[in-house]
Amino acid sequence: MGSQSDDLVTVSEVNMSQSIKVDIYGQVYPINAELDEAYVRKIAAYVDEKMRLISDAAKTVETHKVAVLAALAIADELHRLREERGEREEILKEQAERCLTLVERALRKTE
Repeated sequence: MGSQSDDLVTVSEVNMSQSIKVDIYGQVYPINAELDEAYVRKIAAYVDEKMRLISDAAKTVETHKVAVLAALAIADELHRLREERGEREEILKEQAERCLTLVERALRKTE
């Protein structure tokens, strides 16, 4: 059997995905993904930035605590964005229904 890193390469070759090494909060993580490497690096940099901001604000360097707080912050962002999107979708739906009503009225007048 090979080393863990050799096994990682074998698994990624079988899955047709690549192993991308990213640095998050001073740790290097091999990420197996079928995603674009630039995208993986971008989201890893985002997580790293969140962790560093939280570490500075919370005055802690304990990785597991910083990681949990960063996960909560990112989850909060995601939840807020989903709520905003839902609200925008509801507004668009209402506007579309009003437009449809106006078009239907206009069509009835031309009949």
